[in-house]
Amino acid sequence: MDKKRILYISSEIMPFVGESEISANCRTVLTAMQDRGHEIRTFMPKWGPINERRNQLHEVIRLSGMNLIIDDTDHPLLIKVASLPSARLQVYFIDNDDYFQNHLFTNDRDGSEYHDNDERTIFFARGVLETVKKLRWNPDVIHCYGWMSALIPMYVKTGFQEEPAFRDSKVVFSLCDDGFSSNFPDNYKDKLLVRNMTPDVAGSFASPFGFEELMKKAIEFSDGVVKDSRNSDKELYQYAGKLKKARIDCSTQSDSAEKLEQFYDSLF
Repeated sequence: MDKKRILYISSEIMPFVGESEISANCRTVLTAMQDRGHEIRTFMPKWGPINERRNQLHEVIRLSGMNLIIDDTDHPLLIKVASLPSARLQVYFIDNDDYFQNHLFTNDRDGSEYHDNDERTIFFARGVLETVKKLRWNPDVIHCYGWMSALIPMYVKTGFQEEPAFRDSKVVFSLCDDGFSSNFPDNYKDKLLVRNMTPDVAGSFASPFGFEELMKKAIEFSDGVVKDSRNSDKELYQYAGKLKKARIDCSTQSDSAEKLEQFYDSLF
């Protein structure tokens, strides 16, 4: 496989958060790809429980400072960075006081899902893409893991499609064992529109709009779909097949790096 620039965007990565299937899988894949000689950039949310001192996070001033407008409200974008232990690999963190600083993951300590989970997906996706532009780094492959990254495929193929950084990028979405139970508000489609995106560009939205619908949107705008967990929704994987998306099942592989390399190549 030709050496590629690969952007990994994940809801969770070990050891910055506790071990889960998605955090462990993503950590394994991105380090394996770096060991194989690919150029890697990695992003995840700066969740509230992440200890900045213990993990040696620090703010990247030259990348921070942008305001992202969501639902007519300005939200400052903060970019932090840390090194992945035992690997020469930096991880960038998307942060904001309202959306991440004092938040857990999908639910608060009482078990209630955050009312702004919908806006958090928008802020994270836009924050990642705006930051990659600032890095002046053009990824060949953009591989997304988890619900927080689910808007990335849509944005790359619509609002950001004319950006030189993403014009030739192939987008891969991993179906993982994650999700939430509640539905997003009815105005979610209006909130996520950015740049030249119009409602018809985003396509139809089911009502109510929940986890399954969010995953379907990610699949619709992706070039390839990976089954990353034995527990991931089989119907979603079948849905990708109905849309004739390139697919690969990595849920039973202890080392999927070689299969992913071949899969990435097949998309070009």
